[in-house]
Amino acid sequence: MQKTTTNDELQIIKRRSISGAMSYLLRTIILQGIGFLSLAILSSLFAPEDFGIYGFILMIIGLLTFFSDVGLAAALIQKKTDPTVEEYRTAFTIQQLLGWFIVVIAVLLVASGIVSRKTGWAGDWILLTLAISFPLTTLKTIPSVILERKLEFSKLVIPQIAEQIVFHGVLIFMAFQQWGVISYAFAIGARTIIGILLMNVIQQWQFGLAITKPAIKTLLSYGVKFQLNDFLARIKDQLFYIVVGVMMPLREFGYIQWSKNWSMYPYTLTVQNVMAITFPTFSRLQHRKDALAKGLEISLFWITLAIFPIIVGMASFITPFLSVFSSTYGKWMPAAFSFALFSLSIGWSAISTPLTNLLNAMGKINQTLKLMIMWTLLTWVLTPPLVWWFGYNGVAIAALLISFSSIAAVWMVQEELSFKLWDQIWPQLAAATVMAAVALIGRTYWQQSVGFLVSGMFVALLSYVLTVFVLAKDRLIRNTLYLLRERA
Repeated sequence: MQKTTTNDELQIIKRRSISGAMSYLLRTIILQGIGFLSLAILSSLFAPEDFGIYGFILMIIGLLTFFSDVGLAAALIQKKTDPTVEEYRTAFTIQQLLGWFIVVIAVLLVASGIVSRKTGWAGDWILLTLAISFPLTTLKTIPSVILERKLEFSKLVIPQIAEQIVFHGVLIFMAFQQWGVISYAFAIGARTIIGILLMNVIQQWQFGLAITKPAIKTLLSYGVKFQLNDFLARIKDQLFYIVVGVMMPLREFGYIQWSKNWSMYPYTLTVQNVMAITFPTFSRLQHRKDALAKGLEISLFWITLAIFPIIVGMASFITPFLSVFSSTYGKWMPAAFSFALFSLSIGWSAISTPLTNLLNAMGKINQTLKLMIMWTLLTWVLTPPLVWWFGYNGVAIAALLISFSSIAAVWMVQEELSFKLWDQIWPQLAAATVMAAVALIGRTYWQQSVGFLVSGMFVALLSYVLTVFVLAKDRLIRNTLYLLRERA
């Protein structure tokens, strides 16, 4: 029987979602601050080849991640009725089996010598550590799902903060002790242990093993399609970058990995955190399209308001920054162009990801599957010739070009919901254009000294804030009051 959402339940969901957004915002500030500082330190301590080794291993393990879930966690979260104990136990048991399957594959890869020929012995150990973390990490999957279904996001952030602190703390300490890239293996192990312990203390469940046919049928009806979507994403990203890593020298692949890592910070800061909240929230509101449309519009407004100035600032100021700090970071100047393009491509992702997230929450997994097929084909078709013509910069050029195909996601959602995308983003887009013009006009000045660089960043950001205020003051006030009212 299909469950409807009453007005009282709707208010509770809104209140918990907004409260969760505040918790995730605080978590994000802490995590991104730690990650940003860590990457800045590691960029000075590690060589481009070290980033290339770690990035290559991450691509391998990212591809293997497909075999660790089959979409069971998403199926449990999206499920319209509360999952049973048997369904939780079945999902956990299947994930355990798949996790140990990954360990076996990793051991075979190490034994074959394929990985070490590219990365050396350090790559073998990082791969094994990441692989072993999979079956161990499943011990916190069900507690996480339970908290997400209850929309108790404030509890979810505690293990995540602890994991980040431990990971980067161990990583930086060992890097200073000159352990090199093998430092990642120890940091991964420490992060896995602390995350499992804290999550199971915060949210306990009726732990057990089970495999029941009804539970498998219920979960896989959604999970398999969700995982097929994920599989295509991994072919598009991890498998493709593995091929790129094999074909390119480690130094050039290191430039790509460094550029992509830094460019993803705005996305992680805004989009991923909002999506972590809106997927379970939208799943609870599947039958209230009016509430879904309003929630989507609010999400798009705040995401683009925050991310547009960040990505424009990063793309515009990367070269002046590397010039000012050339003694420490000058080795990354060859990656500046790729970094700028990767950063700009995030702008479309900030729009398309909330849309595909909404479709998944509504159970429209076939729609997102079509989008992923399109993006996968475009990646494999466009990138190779661009790499041939432009070298390693071709990867970022392709990413920017492909990002514009995200307009297809807008059309798909508009067939399901009546929402106003352009009204929510045009002031931010106009302000970001003004900001880019200010940043580029004064580019020769910004790279003369630290003082000029900081002044340039301030002036560019001020131009964005003032333009948004002029163009969208009423909407900004209205959306702020909406959040405050719903949270109260």
